[in-house]
Amino acid sequence: MHPISFYRSIIFKLSLLLFWPAILIVVRPAVVFAEQPNILFIYTDDQSHRTVSCYEAAYSWVNTPNIDSLAKRGTRFTHAYIGSWCAASRLSVLTGRQQHAIESFRATGEYPGNVYDPKQCQFFPKLLRERGYYTAQIGKWHTGDDSGFGRDWDHQIVWNRIKFPKNSPNYYDNQMIVRDGGDPVLTRGYSTDNYTNWAIDFINGKTRDSQKPWMLWLCYGAVHGPFTPAERHQAAYADAEIPVPSDIYGPRPGKPKYVRDVGFWEKNETGIPVEKKVRDLPPVAMVDIPGKPLKDWVRQYQQGVLAIDEGVGRLIKALESTEQLDNTVIIFTSDQGFAWGQHGFKNKVAPYDAAIRGPLIIVKPDTKPAVVRTPVTGVDLTSTIMAQAATKPQWKIHGRDLTPLIDGSESLAGDQAKMLLTHTARNYGKNTAVIPKPGDKALTHGPGVPWYAILCEGKYKYVRTLIEGEVEELYDVDNDPEELDNLALKPAFQKVLASYRANTITELQRTEAPFIDNLPPVKMMGETGR
Repeated sequence: MHPISFYRSIIFKLSLLLFWPAILIVVRPAVVFAEQPNILFIYTDDQSHRTVSCYEAAYSWVNTPNIDSLAKRGTRFTHAYIGSWCAASRLSVLTGRQQHAIESFRATGEYPGNVYDPKQCQFFPKLLRERGYYTAQIGKWHTGDDSGFGRDWDHQIVWNRIKFPKNSPNYYDNQMIVRDGGDPVLTRGYSTDNYTNWAIDFINGKTRDSQKPWMLWLCYGAVHGPFTPAERHQAAYADAEIPVPSDIYGPRPGKPKYVRDVGFWEKNETGIPVEKKVRDLPPVAMVDIPGKPLKDWVRQYQQGVLAIDEGVGRLIKALESTEQLDNTVIIFTSDQGFAWGQHGFKNKVAPYDAAIRGPLIIVKPDTKPAVVRTPVTGVDLTSTIMAQAATKPQWKIHGRDLTPLIDGSESLAGDQAKMLLTHTARNYGKNTAVIPKPGDKALTHGPGVPWYAILCEGKYKYVRTLIEGEVEELYDVDNDPEELDNLALKPAFQKVLASYRANTITELQRTEAPFIDNLPPVKMMGETGR
């Protein structure tokens, strides 16, 4: 070797020894980032799939271009049933477990008070932190007075309506906000805009560790009651035409008794549906206004989505400007939907698409846009997020990893094709071992909806109301999207019905339902009263 080459070789090797640690420090975050994408999990409140213009069921005048842009880049799930109501939905997503298998969580004290034991009821963000993620939660908190800062979240700007029940109706302004476990501060401003601003600060790196991949759970309170749109949107959709649901007044044949008895609406002197007084004490922030036209409620509800859509657009721009868009998984969904007149309802919770079906769009970098009809639920999001973060669960979770569907599979096979969702009112875990009898307040929630189990697979949706002698329900959601024709009552569908009934029991067993041995008998074909 030439002497000059020899000395150059020695100098180069010495430089590697001297500077290699620095090189490691520089490149290591890039390697981690490549393996673990950022996760932006946008979670809205009471937002029906009908409020997003890329969904077929949306009214023709609905316009959500920014949420639609996610669907143009990612996977849109047409049949998402994240949960039946706020607390239960969030708990299933955080734990990966069905409501009936979430231990220690219970309602207590002044509404909406609830508590849990974090050793028995563990949340998945803790596992992401252990895997190297910087985790954050911004916005509404509805799952225990302990919001998990320092255990589940590295950073938190939270409206904990559980901890401050007097402030719990303030969905849109004057919220008690706690930052990173500090003292609560009464905070002015339209909540949707506040949450978006704080989320953009996080994305821009102002409130996070820039050397770590991150997961942000952004929980908008809109469009929950009292359904208050931003002032700038209160003139929107002025010419909106609202079709009247065909069974807004009943008699709703083929439905369980509690559905046949629903009556939130009546005709006024001009013949249009208006709200009537049903509840002496409506739920927190769910204002009842007797005489208010259905069309005005629907328009106001849809107006509230516009600030969310604007927020989504701003979040996307923040990701683009910080060059993080191509390394961020974006999930957009809601805890459940909301019915406006369908089956006579003005609420969520009921087991029908109008009341609980919401939007779900997942954007994963380097995948093609797709529309997936496979029914999915909240526990599936837990499994999917953990898979994207290369994180393994440390407790039994119930969901399916939806990554194959996002990556291009047309459907899931075998048992993976089945989607179970249970509603056990305000009861969880071992407290669901005994199903309450009719007349017991523990049987129903929001308003008067009893315990039930749903099984969706393919084009059929099965509903079993957990009241002795009550009718089962079976709907072809492809050909009967309004769920008006109960196929469980027809002789030609008895084999299909029996199959879905059996599969529901199997799924309840798999997900450790404490009430599995106490299921009340259903009314069989041919019995009187059916």
